[in-house]
Amino acid sequence: MKLQDIVQGLETTGIFGSTSVEINGVHIDSRKVTEGDLFIAMRGTQSDGHAFIPKAIEAGAAAIVCEEIPEMKKEDSGTVFICVPNTEMIAGEVATRFYGNPTSQLKLVGVTGTNGKTTIATLLYQMFRQMGHKVGLLSTVCNYINDKAVPSTHTTPDPISLNHLLSQMVAEGCEYAFMEVSSHSVAQHRIAGLEFAGGVFTNLTRDHLDYHKTVENYLKAKKTFFDNLKKNAFVVTNLDDKNGLVMTQNTSAKVATYSLRSLSDFKGRILEDHFEGMLIDFNGRETAVQFVGKFNACNLLAVMGTAVMLGKDTDEVLRVLSMLKPVSGRFETVRSPKGYTAIVDYAHTPDAIANVLSAIREVLGSRGKVITVVGAGGNRDKGKRPLMAQEAVKGSDRVIITSDNPRFEEPTDIINDMLAGLSDEERQNVLSITDRREAIRTACMLAGQGDVILIAGKGHEDYQDIKGVKHHFDDKEEAKKAMGIDK
Repeated sequence: MKLQDIVQGLETTGIFGSTSVEINGVHIDSRKVTEGDLFIAMRGTQSDGHAFIPKAIEAGAAAIVCEEIPEMKKEDSGTVFICVPNTEMIAGEVATRFYGNPTSQLKLVGVTGTNGKTTIATLLYQMFRQMGHKVGLLSTVCNYINDKAVPSTHTTPDPISLNHLLSQMVAEGCEYAFMEVSSHSVAQHRIAGLEFAGGVFTNLTRDHLDYHKTVENYLKAKKTFFDNLKKNAFVVTNLDDKNGLVMTQNTSAKVATYSLRSLSDFKGRILEDHFEGMLIDFNGRETAVQFVGKFNACNLLAVMGTAVMLGKDTDEVLRVLSMLKPVSGRFETVRSPKGYTAIVDYAHTPDAIANVLSAIREVLGSRGKVITVVGAGGNRDKGKRPLMAQEAVKGSDRVIITSDNPRFEEPTDIINDMLAGLSDEERQNVLSITDRREAIRTACMLAGQGDVILIAGKGHEDYQDIKGVKHHFDDKEEAKKAMGIDK
């Protein structure tokens, strides 16, 4: 593709060289640049891409998009320079153009909120596959191009990787794509240039304040996604969350609501709740599903609403919904031969922990104890650590605070931050065990027949991130080992 076709109409502060050159690829990582590529020098949170412009030129870059040209003679390099006010803001637009505007050729739905994004996006992917469509998925757990798995490193990829994946989906004949839209991706303009057929709002509670600094900034990032939707798009929003209608205040899209408590377009009511599943009334139609808890009932309403807004028949949607299974690491159960149950869940915010424990209590009643194993991630929002411990203690009979992904922090420091949120009386039912494997083993030793162990925080993750190294660690595997289950 010609450079002139990629940059036409962009706000530029200077163009040095001929834009008639042919561009073979687009990158924001100078290590990936090869002969004839376009390199976008972005100012990231860890490093500044402008420092790598010489390396990109050395690798054969035909053109550079940057905010300022480094100390070098631009006319001697043979490379075309396109100067723009902000490279982060135009990277998505450049990628969209280079990859042929893939979202104009399929229906893309974005799911955003604090909790439930992975479950809703994945269930929509599974549902539309079962309905016979070719579908793409972009999620925290794994990306899929129809049935081909593509490993995931971020909730929402960078704009180049994102458009590349979407273009591959189009090439494979995908009609729909469902993606998690993180607050980071909105704030960092990773989804700029994409056309969304619809958006889903789940809920909003404290998270990612290490990046956004305030809850208000976090909310604004989420809301911006809906503000930018076009008139021909739709929004499916959670009426049970106080921010559900805030998100849609300035959107041009058609708004539909879902709720377990209020009159809404998609109304649900739990009729029966067991660890094997629930019986739910969806808009007057009773349907048995293989999910547990109010938060999952809410997720299923969002799935139903989205599918119907995409034109699917309600009865067909509910038929497929009854066959869907929980997403990996989301309320996954492991049964012990000794009669107790372990539940592995990704819950890593105070609200998510409260929701999962509430779901467990609703089903368990007074028939057994709840033992929670929980930690908090390192180099992330420290303010939520004591709140997570408080929610764990509030909903459990015993709590074991342990290591999660400490990253570059000391696990004992993180544990102490969590313990700081508890009173002396609350600490009497709390153990601190730094080794996560030992914490899970101890929980299994403490559990008796009819008890439930919640292992929270890591869910689908099969590693622990320690000092920059990912060591294999799977909560479900560890629970089975502690129970004496081979497979």
